[in-house]
Amino acid sequence: MADDELLCVRCARHTRTCCQRCEIYTTLGDVERIACFTGVDDFTEFRVPEDPEYLDQDDDPVWSAHVFRSDHSRRVLRRQPNGDCTFLGERGCRLPLEVRPLVCRLYPYDYTAGGLREELSPGCPLELLRPEQDLIAALRMNLDDARRWHEQLYREIRAERDGALPGGAERSGMPSQAGGSPCELA
Repeated sequence: MADDELLCVRCARHTRTCCQRCEIYTTLGDVERIACFTGVDDFTEFRVPEDPEYLDQDDDPVWSAHVFRSDHSRRVLRRQPNGDCTFLGERGCRLPLEVRPLVCRLYPYDYTAGGLREELSPGCPLELLRPEQDLIAALRMNLDDARRWHEQLYREIRAERDGALPGGAERSGMPSQAGGSPCELA
């Protein structure tokens, strides 16, 4: 194994990754950024979570009130027939970091509307870390980016209820050209 090999690459050889087992919620901002990058807009669907833990949001009323529709479904990335994320390719995610859904950028940070939690989400194979490695460093992440993405995620989540896209366009379920350039990366 190469010294500079990302933990995600080692994880993919070891087990099913978060890109294969998680249901990826997308904000309207995520949809807009991905559609602008890919040129397609049929990569999401509304689905009730397979894992009932996703519905338990007692610790985050903002998430509860803004992410789920009345039928308990939410907008998520479609999956390939084998269950993989629609954007998972042979070499990992086919989307650049600043285009990926905000929840993907934040993982494995755990959070609520109040901020990032000290304890990380379970799921990353910690047994693959080298003895001197810390998970966040092994993933080449940093706290400043995580805080920025967390703030952006909750701005976009709150916009869901307000009916507006991040650029000021009205909510219609699909990206809109109104309100400035929708293809500016946030």
